[in-house]
Amino acid sequence: MTDAVGSIDMPDAEDEVPESKKKTRKGGKRGKKGPLGRLALFYRQIVAELRKVVWPTRNQLTTYTSVVIVFVVVMIGLVTVIDFGFQRIIKYVFG
Repeated sequence: MTDAVGSIDMPDAEDEVPESKKKTRKGGKRGKKGPLGRLALFYRQIVAELRKVVWPTRNQLTTYTSVVIVFVVVMIGLVTVIDFGFQRIIKYVFG
């Protein structure tokens, strides 16, 4: 089955590139550095990514922390109530 572009079995003719025209990759930046150079590059990239992060303000952090603590307390209460309910049912059934 073919669509307007082609199919998986028969790719378009313009997608095919002769072997002589294909470029081979020779490592780029990583190919020329040793293990310590690659490690330094890795840490520089980490620092660069961390600079892009939008950090929450103190007010946002307090709000998020409060929401998480309230949610955890509610879930602890819910699990406790369910646990006591099952305990009563087991005592009733098995005596």
